[in-house]
Formats: sequence, structure tokens, C-alpha cells
Amino acid sequence: MAKLSPILKQATPVVAARGEGVQLFDEDDRRYLDFTAGIGVTSTGHCHPKIVEATQRQIADLVHGQYTTVMHRPLLDLVERLGPVLPEGLDSLFFANSGSEAAEAAIRLARQATGRPNIVVFHGGFHGRTVAAASMTTSGTKFRAGFSPMMAGVVVSPFPDAPHFGWPQEQATEFALRQLDYTLQTQSAPADTAAFLVEPVLGEGGYVPADAAFLDGLRERADQHGILLIIDEVQTGFGRTGRFWGHDHFGGRPDILMTAKGLASGFPLSAIAASEALMAKAWPGSQGGTYGANAVACAAALATLEVIEEEGLVANAAERGAELRSALERVAEKHDAITDVRGLGLMLGNEFRTPDGTPDGATALAAQQEAARRGLLLLTCGAWGQVVRFIPALVVDSAAIDEAAGIWAQSVDAVLG
Repeated sequence: MAKLSPILKQATPVVAARGEGVQLFDEDDRRYLDFTAGIGVTSTGHCHPKIVEATQRQIADLVHGQYTTVMHRPLLDLVERLGPVLPEGLDSLFFANSGSEAAEAAIRLARQATGRPNIVVFHGGFHGRTVAAASMTTSGTKFRAGFSPMMAGVVVSPFPDAPHFGWPQEQATEFALRQLDYTLQTQSAPADTAAFLVEPVLGEGGYVPADAAFLDGLRERADQHGILLIIDEVQTGFGRTGRFWGHDHFGGRPDILMTAKGLASGFPLSAIAASEALMAKAWPGSQGGTYGANAVACAAALATLEVIEEEGLVANAAERGAELRSALERVAEKHDAITDVRGLGLMLGNEFRTPDGTPDGATALAAQQEAARRGLLLLTCGAWGQVVRFIPALVVDSAAIDEAAGIWAQSVDAVLG
């Protein structure tokens, strides 16, 4: 009898049978508030009627039109529709299926366009699980352990993670930029450096936002040395942070942008965007893939963009995120074990530490599991699993925020007393 791999461990005990908005129902029809959104994927909620209608209609016409063989209308329409929301100057797109594939495509383009071998990544970043993507991931050893050697040409520099260092944000940023200069002086000469690759908010690394000074500093050094700036918006993009792109909070002007997750409301689709001039420097045959730009996924992405615009979901993420943050901060004020509530929009983390300041993954996990027992689905992140993260769909309303905050307060009280 076949079974799933024993290494696949579920964060909650739920066997989902159906979903609606920010709610999931198990096979016994028990209702759960889903504040995981498939790790930030179901941006318009579960089974939004417009997404369902668009994909059902597309399935009846064309399921798969392999896009290096034939073109199809959903892809062409999606390229046109993405134009107004992409950062200025990024007018050329390549589509794949996952964030990992977007990361691989971005570094391949950067290396081919510059003729340089090295990629500088930043401590705590997560860019995927395939070999190249995992080689650039430093949010936890579990993503890269046991299958060395990793891809060569990756150099790691500090991220301005003020909570980790225990410093004010300005000091953490100054340190990170000084260390980046040191990295370019000692590990990867600028003439050997193809790109900087950074998340505007660390995802698996603990929901730690960057800041304007850091991204401006990356842009300045990139321009000075002919290095490309790749911004990984796989988790932060499509309204998640209360702006359409996470880096919109800070600036930074990417040369290459990566997106996935919320792009197609649960259908597998990812992309990189660059200027046409830069994209044209990719070598012939270097971009392709069997399932990239699948017709049904493209139809879902088009419908997702319509829903985001028509329902004002970027603004909703900012407004509901502010409500959620206030509620989480009230819980944290009552418990010394929660040392930080941080993030942007509907991407918020609660960090747990012991009295001596040690990251406390055990208590974070206990609180996350208790919340699941009480009907609220959450996830953990951070190097020690010490952060419990809230990532509800962008359609979440104030009533669901209040209910989730109440369950969280009860869960933390039950674990911490």
C-alpha cells in the first residue's frame, strides 16, 4: 500500500475538505480560520467565485498550451495586464511554476547578462528548495542539509535583522551595509558579482522587514559596480504587505523581480520580470519549461488581478493588517515570552524568546498547535522556529481578524499561563 513520504510533516492535523474565503472545513465539517493561506498562496481566499468561474471556463477551452510550442490568449492577456502593476522599466516576463524556478531563472539571467559568476545573498533569506535555490537559502539548515555540495558562487552577507542582533534598526542597517562592502572586498570582487538577491521581508527567516536605507544601499552599490539587484517578491508580492510589492515600502528599484505564491490564487504559476533589454541578454534556449504559463493558471492570475483591483485588496491588507497588528501587540504586552510583533500588512510574526533572550521554538510551536486545536491555523518560521506567523488571505475582514485574535490570546494564555 502506497503512503506519503514519512518526512512530510503537516503543521496542523486538518484534512481539508473544502474552503471558502479565510475558512477551511475538514471532513467532519469542522470550521477553521485559515491564517496560513497555503503559505501566502490563496491571496483572494479559498474558492473565490471569480477565480472558480474563470478557471472552470478555461478548463473547458484549453487546459495546457505549452508556451514555447504555441501561444494562448490567457498568457498574452496576462502579460498585458501585468504591465501596469510591474515596477517601472520591468516590461519583459518569463513564466514558470514555482518560486524556486523563479529563483533559478533569475540567477541564470543575471549570470548570462553580466558574464559574472557570483551571487550575493543575505542571511535569513529563503529562495527555494531546488539545488540552486537552496544554495542561496540561509533561513535554516533543513533546506540545504544532506545533499552537498551546493552550487558554487554564492556568498552570504548580513541582513539588517535588528531583533536578532539586539540593536536598533539604524545600527543593524549600518552594520549590514558595512559588511556588504567587506564582502565585496574579501569574498566576491565586484567584477565577479552578478547580482544581489534579497527579500524585502524575510519570509522563512522570521518575518523581518528590510528598510529603505538598506535597499537604497544595495541599489547604490549595484549601480556603482554594474551588479544587478534581484528582489524576491515571491511571498511579499501581490498586495501581501499592504502595498502591491513589498519593496514599495522602501524603494530599491529592482533589475529583476521574482513573483509567485499569490499571483494565481493557488494555481502553480511564477514569473520573473526584467527590462526587455536585460531579458534579451539571456542565452537562446535558457528559458523554457513544460508547464510554465499553463493556460488555467494564467486564467486564474488574470482573475486574481481583477479581484485585487475590484475589491481593493491591497488597501484591505494594509487596514486589516493594522488591526491585526494592534491585536497581536495587546497579547504580547501580557506575555514577556513574546518579545516582538513585526511585519507589514497581512504578513505578521510573533517572536518567542526565553527570559535570557534565547529563541524559543518550543513555546512558539506549542502556541501554534494550541491555536490549531482551537480552530485557528497558523505556521511557524525563523531559524529556530521561534516565530508564529499570521498570513491570512487578503479578503479577510475585521470580524475574522477579531475572531483570530481572540483565539490567539486564548491559545497563548493556555500555553504560558
